[in-house]
Amino acid sequence: MLCTCPDKAWIEGTSAPYGLRMADDDILSRIKSLVDEERSLAGDSESPQDRQARRQRIEEQLDQCWDLLRQRQALRDSGGDPDAAHARPISEVEGYLQ
Repeated sequence: MLCTCPDKAWIEGTSAPYGLRMADDDILSRIKSLVDEERSLAGDSESPQDRQARRQRIEEQLDQCWDLLRQRQALRDSGGDPDAAHARPISEVEGYLQ
């Protein structure tokens, strides 16, 4: 149940080295970490501009994580191999309707 994550920035903060595959549980763990980080933004000492930039990066990475999990589930549901899923570029997943 692993998938290749081609975007090095996407896997920052995960235990999987760049280019290796990640399981659903790894992706879910990364989502939890990003959500926790996003919630902590209100109380830190960053400037408003830095905080906004960091929030934007977190939201982009969350979009990638959720998209990757959806791809994997769709492949499973259709009898496909979830390992064929891959992290799509931020520019692609940001345009999706939620």
